[in-house]
Amino acid sequence: MTAANDDPHGGGPHHDDLRYVYAVCRPLAAPLAADLTGVGGEPPRQLVHGDLVALVGPVPERDFAEKPLRAHLEDLDWLSGTARAHQHVIDALTTVTCPLPLRLATVFRDDSGVRAMLEDGAERFQRVLERIDGRVEWGVKVHMENPAGDESAGPGAEAEPQRNGAVSGRDYLRRRRSRRTAQEENWQRAEAFARGLHERLAERADDSRLHAPQNSELSRAPGRNVLNAAYLVPRTHSEEFVELVDRTKDDEHGTSGLRVELTGPWAAYSFTGDAGDAGDADGASDEEDTSA
Repeated sequence: MTAANDDPHGGGPHHDDLRYVYAVCRPLAAPLAADLTGVGGEPPRQLVHGDLVALVGPVPERDFAEKPLRAHLEDLDWLSGTARAHQHVIDALTTVTCPLPLRLATVFRDDSGVRAMLEDGAERFQRVLERIDGRVEWGVKVHMENPAGDESAGPGAEAEPQRNGAVSGRDYLRRRRSRRTAQEENWQRAEAFARGLHERLAERADDSRLHAPQNSELSRAPGRNVLNAAYLVPRTHSEEFVELVDRTKDDEHGTSGLRVELTGPWAAYSFTGDAGDAGDADGASDEEDTSA
């Protein structure tokens, strides 16, 4: 690959390659790792347009043109591998700047399509980049694991009194109601804990987002998701934020079976507004939102 490009130290795309765009950012103050690779094992390069930079990489048209891309997005193995490669580049970029990550599989026909995106969205991009400058995203989830009185514990818990004949039908129904009451009380305490935790963390963040609870069957995380939140935190305050989360992990307000999960630091995915909604000016493919 010898075609000219904006980065004199990177390789250029082949003439029939499309442009995969990972993120938009401001000019980098430090270089990316020389051995960094992304989707398809190709190294990303910087495409500069005015005061904005798009981090792009070449991808083959046979996989990323509109029709084959839509088919690939139904292939979980392909999708998972592409998402890992995409995230690998975003993680590397986040170590040297505060990028605005674009959606998975944001693809353009050529460099001119990428430049048109940067030109058309310049105002929005600059506004978002200003908001997230010097900041990273931390994710906090609270899960309620095996709450007391949960009828999901299994049919044996209800069947046992009937098998040994030691409990009357009336006592059996009373115990069943008692379990349901205990389950509801534990859930209310868990929600109260989650609300209090979110309020304390939001006070220490520049911005926060409450996402819909995760479906445990899809996320494969044990327990019931009570809180699923993101916090925009200055890099310089991240250590204090993490310490605050760690301190609250043991503060469960009398509610047993809670698990507090901290993830990050990430690029500010939850705080980019509509800035990632750029279209494909030249119709190479529609960008697809495959986020969970």
